[in-house]
Amino acid sequence: MKRENDEIIDDEYIRPEDIEEETVIDLDQGEPMEDSDDDDQGLEGFEMRPSADDENMMELADDSVQGFFDHHEPVYAIAMHPKDPTIVVSGGGDDKSYLWRNDNGEKVFQLDGHTDSVTAVAFSVDGDYIASAGMDGKVRVWKAHTGDFCTSVEGPDEVVWIDWHPKGNILLAGASDSTIWMWAMPSGKFMNIFNGHAAPVTAGHFTADGKKIVSVAEDSSMIVWDPKSAAALYRLSGEDARFHTEPITSVATNKDSTLAITGSMDGKARLINITNGQIVASLENHSESIETTDFCDVLTLAATGSTDGTISIWDVQTQRLRSTLSHEDAVVKVKFVKNSPFLVSCSADKSVKMWDTRTGQVVKSWVGHSDTVLGFAVSDDGKTIVTGSDDGTCLVFKA
Repeated sequence: MKRENDEIIDDEYIRPEDIEEETVIDLDQGEPMEDSDDDDQGLEGFEMRPSADDENMMELADDSVQGFFDHHEPVYAIAMHPKDPTIVVSGGGDDKSYLWRNDNGEKVFQLDGHTDSVTAVAFSVDGDYIASAGMDGKVRVWKAHTGDFCTSVEGPDEVVWIDWHPKGNILLAGASDSTIWMWAMPSGKFMNIFNGHAAPVTAGHFTADGKKIVSVAEDSSMIVWDPKSAAALYRLSGEDARFHTEPITSVATNKDSTLAITGSMDGKARLINITNGQIVASLENHSESIETTDFCDVLTLAATGSTDGTISIWDVQTQRLRSTLSHEDAVVKVKFVKNSPFLVSCSADKSVKMWDTRTGQVVKSWVGHSDTVLGFAVSDDGKTIVTGSDDGTCLVFKA
């Protein structure tokens, strides 16, 4: 492994009476990308695009408004500044990270120092610091406004993911050696190591309230941790027949810090109450590995995306399938736009799509990459999406 112009966010859609009305919509009417006037109702502000089913069109069309092309190797990681959505950091197989502007494509800073692929990048909650992590086991931190280098820390093996605390400058890193590390930044002072998994920690993060850490691993285990003591509060594993028996690939938690949804290689998802460690539901609709999960902030919905090319939208209250959305190839990542019912997804079919999860319809679809879209960042207002791809480029799309 060297590896926005009309408002999307409309307060009307979160009125209880609207939500209740949406539940009776016939999800079977119309094809997602059919360009008809009926399908456009309620989607003012979006330019409906034709389907990009034809492979030649996929190769020729480019819906992007800007791009960044300095990586020349696969772009594995991308993040958007929490306060200034024109600022992006990307990291890739060239062992480098770049801070750049998505409004003009200008490179602001080149962030060097890794000796292997950069697998994760993230801004601190206030946007003052940037962290990058790599296959070399290093985590490096810079000042976002000046590009000044702050510190480099080591300890874990190949770093798979990183996450900043939602209320302060504390950084978490999960590694392929089964450990999770935590440091105070920008000093780099070591705070805790979390031991409890027995295989690579595939995903994890702080809960929204910052009071817990949730992590999952290839040993089919999920652990809810106390960040202060590094103690495991709850542990679920394949030893419980109701839980996963295959490697867990993804985990997401809701904004209330009460629920987690996990996805595994066997295509199964589990809904977990992280306040008591109990399994709430088994959610099964995929035929292949689930690679990505997320919760909606304004509706009781969760999404799972799979290598089978589908996205399942689940009603968390009833634990039932709400709708099934489709890409032409494996789904790599799904993420709900903040405080909205819109879901963004990217895929090995080289496309990025935005869905209205109330109706199961595609709102917009963008193409421009020549290879798998490995990830994306979306602005809080949902108007800007920045992607990273196996083709070595980053593209900017506007909704």
